[in-house]
Amino acid sequence: MSLLTNVMEHSLDDGYAEASARRAEGGGLPRTLRAKLGLAAGLVLAAAVVTLGAAEAQISAPVLAKEREELIDRVQAQTQSADALEQDVEALRKDVEERQRKALNTEGGDQSATVSLLAGATDVQGPGVKLVVDDAKDTDQGGGGPRESSGFSDTGRVRDRDMQRVVNGLWESGAEAIAINGQRLTALSAIRAAGDAILVDNRPLVPPYTVLAVGDGSKLRSAFQESADGQYLQILKEDFGIRTSISDEETVRLPAAPSLIVRTAEPKTADVGQGPGPGTAETEKGTS
Repeated sequence: MSLLTNVMEHSLDDGYAEASARRAEGGGLPRTLRAKLGLAAGLVLAAAVVTLGAAEAQISAPVLAKEREELIDRVQAQTQSADALEQDVEALRKDVEERQRKALNTEGGDQSATVSLLAGATDVQGPGVKLVVDDAKDTDQGGGGPRESSGFSDTGRVRDRDMQRVVNGLWESGAEAIAINGQRLTALSAIRAAGDAILVDNRPLVPPYTVLAVGDGSKLRSAFQESADGQYLQILKEDFGIRTSISDEETVRLPAAPSLIVRTAEPKTADVGQGPGPGTAETEKGTS
């Protein structure tokens, strides 16, 4: 009887009664249910965004691929054009060099071979010396400070003025022809610097610097080492760690200078009624 009495008095379930009361008060859903619904809505939104992004990427992929192919084609075409122009420049340079050498040989007369050799218009081989000059070990490749007032390098890097003194010392010691890293030197060659790089006739060189000189090997080496410039190089080696080595060579081969400028003196016509004045050429024609 007590069970029947309880069922009749509490016919509504407690949980249902609590939910009904909460709806009557706030009109909202249970907190856990609201959280689940919010999470489900977020997942649906994220899935929609991902699907939309994938669809847009799939649509734009062919366009991007086409643009990439067009860019590659343009780069290849410009590269081929640059290569063709470089070949034309090289061919023209060789043609100019050949014409200059012929003009130099013609103007040189009976001494054309000697003139061509001294001017660097022809390649040359013979006995000589090999001098290698290199930066000191662990030298900061970023460069160092300025020159000291003594004239020596304050770092272990080889400078343009160092190579100038080396070359001048070899000429003075009796070298007949000189090349640095395969770059033939002439009477018009210039050794300069651009930042940390050494330029020979505006062509950059990288260390080690290999100097080949044609001449009497043993005499040339001895004369250079005893000269002021040879002593200068020795001081650079002892004080700053610049690495050097010199050796006699039975045969060294030097290429012709890559470009020559042939200058020819022309006769100057004197003023009417006047004889040749100071600085007026007669009929001689010279080449330098």
